[in-house]
Amino acid sequence: MPGRRAGTDPPWCRRDGGTLLLELYVQPGARATGPAGMHGGRLKLRIAAPARDGRANDALIRLISDRLGVPAGRVRLVRGHRGRNKTVAVAGATGPPEALAEG
Repeated sequence: MPGRRAGTDPPWCRRDGGTLLLELYVQPGARATGPAGMHGGRLKLRIAAPARDGRANDALIRLISDRLGVPAGRVRLVRGHRGRNKTVAVAGATGPPEALAEG
């Protein structure tokens, strides 16, 4: 059923057909880019790029693309363009969503 989590997916991820929907909390301007645990039911990701001119969002898309093995064009910011709570859609992900949470 669309919009439901598969039994093995983490709580911050759900599937809608062939698309992963990721619920993320993003901290821009961090010392390093990478996962930082959970925040309010969302996966927390630190992004070294500053939150200016879309640079942090671009870095987030690159991180997700690299970790999940998809071209950056298949990663789309659905919600949260200017906030820290973000929903990201990933079409055709080949890697498991847990790859984002691994250090």
